Amino acid sequence: MAKQPNKKRKKRKTKKEITELLLNLFRDQSSSLLSLKQIYNQLDLKTHPQKMLCRDIVDDLVKDDYLVERNKRYTLNRRGVILTGTFQRKSNGKNSFLPEDGGEPIFVAERNSGHAMNNDKVRIAFYARKQNRSPEGEVIEIIERANDTFVGNLEVTKSYAFLVTEDRTLANDIFIPAENLKNGKTGDKAIVRVVEWPQKAKNPIGEVIDILGRAGENTTEMHAILAEFGLPYVYPKQIEQLADQISDTIPEEEYKKRVDYRNVTTFTIDPKDAKDFDDALSVQTFKNGDSEVGVHIADVTHYVKEGDTIDQEAEKRGNSVYLVDRTIPMLPERLSNFICSLRPNEEKLTYSILFRFNNKKELVNSRIERTIIKSDQRFSYEEAQQRIETKEGSYSKEIILMHELAEKLRESRFQKGAINFDRVEVNFNLDENGKPLGVFFTQSKEANRLIEEFMLLANRTVAEKIGKVPKNQKPKVFPYRIHDLPDPDKLDTLSEFIARFGYKIRTSGGQAAISSSINKLLHEIQGKKEENLIETISIRTMQKARYSTYNIGHYGLAFEYYTHFTSPIRRYPDMMVHRLLTRYLNGEASASEKKYEDLCDHCSEMELIASNAERASIKYKQVEFMSDQLGNEFDGVISGVTEWGIYVEVNENKCEGMIPIRDLDDDYYILDEKNYCLRGRRKNKVFALGDPIKIKVASANLEKKQLDFALVNSKDRN
Repeated sequence: MAKQPNKKRKKRKTKKEITELLLNLFRDQSSSLLSLKQIYNQLDLKTHPQKMLCRDIVDDLVKDDYLVERNKRYTLNRRGVILTGTFQRKSNGKNSFLPEDGGEPIFVAERNSGHAMNNDKVRIAFYARKQNRSPEGEVIEIIERANDTFVGNLEVTKSYAFLVTEDRTLANDIFIPAENLKNGKTGDKAIVRVVEWPQKAKNPIGEVIDILGRAGENTTEMHAILAEFGLPYVYPKQIEQLADQISDTIPEEEYKKRVDYRNVTTFTIDPKDAKDFDDALSVQTFKNGDSEVGVHIADVTHYVKEGDTIDQEAEKRGNSVYLVDRTIPMLPERLSNFICSLRPNEEKLTYSILFRFNNKKELVNSRIERTIIKSDQRFSYEEAQQRIETKEGSYSKEIILMHELAEKLRESRFQKGAINFDRVEVNFNLDENGKPLGVFFTQSKEANRLIEEFMLLANRTVAEKIGKVPKNQKPKVFPYRIHDLPDPDKLDTLSEFIARFGYKIRTSGGQAAISSSINKLLHEIQGKKEENLIETISIRTMQKARYSTYNIGHYGLAFEYYTHFTSPIRRYPDMMVHRLLTRYLNGEASASEKKYEDLCDHCSEMELIASNAERASIKYKQVEFMSDQLGNEFDGVISGVTEWGIYVEVNENKCEGMIPIRDLDDDYYILDEKNYCLRGRRKNKVFALGDPIKIKVASANLEKKQLDFALVNSKDRN
C-alpha cells in the first residue's frame, strides 16, 4: 500500500512573531480588557507550548508597563508621565498612590510625599522604572485635601503642645502653638485642624477646633469616635430651634385629604429602648375571611420640605448613627422622637401601603395611601414574641395573624432565591457612666421576622410601583436599594474551599439555583465546628448593598425591584423616595437623574461611615470590658489570619483580639491566603480560620481599640 504524503505542518510562531501580534492586538483594541483565553483565540494559538510562550510574553509586557493587569485581564497602559489619583498615607512611610484609571498602586516614599495627607487628591510624576522594582512616583501637586482634622490626646508644655494621635496614617504628632490651644490641657482629648505643613518641617502645625473632654470618659470617647469618622456629635442649636417652631397640631385640611385609619387596630413593635418609631402595623379582618395589613410609615416629608434648613442638615448626615450607648439622629429630636414618631394614643400623619390577603393567607392586592393613624399600643420585640409563643396578652390574636402571614411571605421569598444570613448582634449592659458590666447577644426571632417581612414587602411594593413599566416606556428616576450578584471568582474560591469539608454549592446557573445551594450550605453547617469559618467566607463572597438610580435588583433578597421607604426618620434615602413617590403619583415629570444618583452615592458613603463608627464603638466597649480580664483564659475561634498575626473571637462574649505573629515563636509562619491559614515552614503547624483555640488576655489598649491575646497550650497543638 502506497504511503500517504505527510500533511504540511503549520509553522510554529516564534517569540518575536507572537510579540508583534500582541503589540498590534493591544494597539487595535486599546480600550479593551482581554483575558488570556481571548488573547489565545484572537492570535489563533492552539497548542499548549504556544499558549505558554504567549503568557510569558504578556507577563513581560506587564513588567515593562506596556500592559496593565486588572482581575486577570489585560489592557494597554495609557499612562503618561504625570498621573492624577488618590494618595494613601501610612505611618510607617510606605505610602501609595491609586491612579484614577484604576491601575495598580504606585509606591511613594515619605521623602517624596510633599506632605500629602491620607486620601488627598494629588498629581504625581512617574519615576523611571528600575529593573525588578515596583513603580515609584513623587507628589508634585495636592489638588484637594480629603481631611485636615485629627483626634487625639493633648500633651501641653508652657509655650506649645502636641496632639498625639493613634491615626495609622500619620507618622508624626501635630505641633500646636500655645495661642492655638483653646485652653486645652494635658490629658484632654481634642479635635485639631492641620493649618500648614512647611516643606522642611517634621511635624504638621495645627490649631484646636474643639476640646471633647478628658480622655477615658465615656462621652468624650464616644464623641471622639464620631469625630474620627467626620460625623457630627452634637445637633446644631439653630436647627433644633427651627424644629421647635414646627406645630404638632394636624391641620384640618389634612383630615379631609387622607384616609382615616384611627379606628383600625394599630400598634408598633420596636427594640425596647427605641424612641423614634418609624413604622406601625394595622390589621383588620373582613366578613369573607380576607384580612388587611397596613404598613404605616411616618410622613416625615410633610414636615420637612425639600431644600429647607432641616432638610439640608438631614441630607448632609444621610442617616442616624447608632453607637453602643447613644443615637446621633438625622433629624432634630422634636421631629424624630415626638412629632413624627408613631407614639401610642397620638394621632399621626402617615404614608401607608395597605395589603389585602385572602382566607388562604395569599396576597391579593395592595394600594398606597396618605393616612392618619392612632397607634393603640407600643410593643417591644420581647413583648410581641411572648404573645406569639404563649398566644396570651393584649392584641395576641392580631399579632399571631400577622405572624402567620409574615411566615408565608418569608417562605415564598426563600423559595425564589433569597439568602438567609442570620448574624448575632452584640449588646452591652452598661452602668450609669457607660462602663460595660456584661455582654449579651440578640438573635432574630419570630417577632423580628414579622416586622422584617412587612417592611420588605412595603419597600418592594413601592419600588415596583415606580420601576415596573411597560416595555416601551422608560421608568422614571427613582432611588433603588441594589445588591449585585456575588463575585464569580470569590464564589469559585468558596466552592473549592468547602469541598475539603465535603460540601458543595452551585457556582453557575440561575440566581435561584445558586442562592438555594448557598442556603442549603448554611443549613448543613449549623452546629458543625466549621460553621463559623464557612459562614464568614460565604458572607465575604457577597457584594455590598448600596443606593442607585440604576436598578439591577437586589440579589440577597431575590427582588427584581427594591427600595428603602420604611424608615424616613433615620434614613435620608427614604425621604427621597417619599418625595418622588408623591411627585409621580401626582403625574409629574421625571426628576433629574444626575441629582439623585449623586444623592444615592452620598447616602451610600454615609451609610458605610456610620457602620464603621458603630463597629468602632462596639470595639471600644469590648476592649474596655476585657481590660478587667487581663490574664484570664478563654476559649475562642480563629476569626482572621493575616501576615501580622491571628485574630481570635472569644466564644462567650464575641470580643476579638489578636495574637501577634512575633509571639508565635516556635516556627517561621507563612500566610496561605487561598486556604485562610498560617502554616509553619518547618513543623507544618497550621492556624486556620475557624479553628478552636485557647487564649489568655495579654493587654487591652483603649486608645488603639486593640486587644492582644497570648496563645495557651501551644505545645499541645498538632
